[in-house]
Amino acid sequence: MHNLTLLSDVERNRIELDKQAAYAVWQVKQAKVGYEVFAEIANKIDDDDEREFFEQAVMKYKQQMGL
Repeated sequence: MHNLTLLSDVERNRIELDKQAAYAVWQVKQAKVGYEVFAEIANKIDDDDEREFFEQAVMKYKQQMGL
């Protein structure tokens, strides 16, 4: 088991962005929200590196979930 409190702020934030990406893709796949959710979340991310990480995570989960 891993203790998330031992991770740096950057690593914890990336885990959160990855979770948000997975959840957003799941919501689109379940037809609970539209594709615009990806842009809405990405537009709220100020840091360019974090935004790119989120977008890559979205692509990863789209592929995994067959979206």
